[in-house]
Amino acid sequence: MERQTGMRKTLMAAVAVLAAAPALAQDIQFTIVNQSGVDITELYARAAGAGDWEENILAGATLPSGNDGTVTIAGAGACEFDLRMVFADGDQLEDRANLCENPSYTIN
Repeated sequence: MERQTGMRKTLMAAVAVLAAAPALAQDIQFTIVNQSGVDITELYARAAGAGDWEENILAGATLPSGNDGTVTIAGAGACEFDLRMVFADGDQLEDRANLCENPSYTIN
């Protein structure tokens, strides 16, 4: 009986940890694929509808056309994001994406 009680306590502790998991801000990781024909020089993300854009994710790097890269948004706490891409020719594109449902975002 004591073994069964110990196992029950372990399972209850595991359930408590799993129940608390959604409350913790999770990192979001997604792949951005640049099929636009123009290099991306800046990439910004923010929780959908939030005020200000966060810092440039590319941080001075470039995502050339025909290439992809993996992006991690630390402690995101959301799935819906507004994305803003700035291209080498000066054009800009803003879009909204659910990065939990689709962890790959392609720019055509």
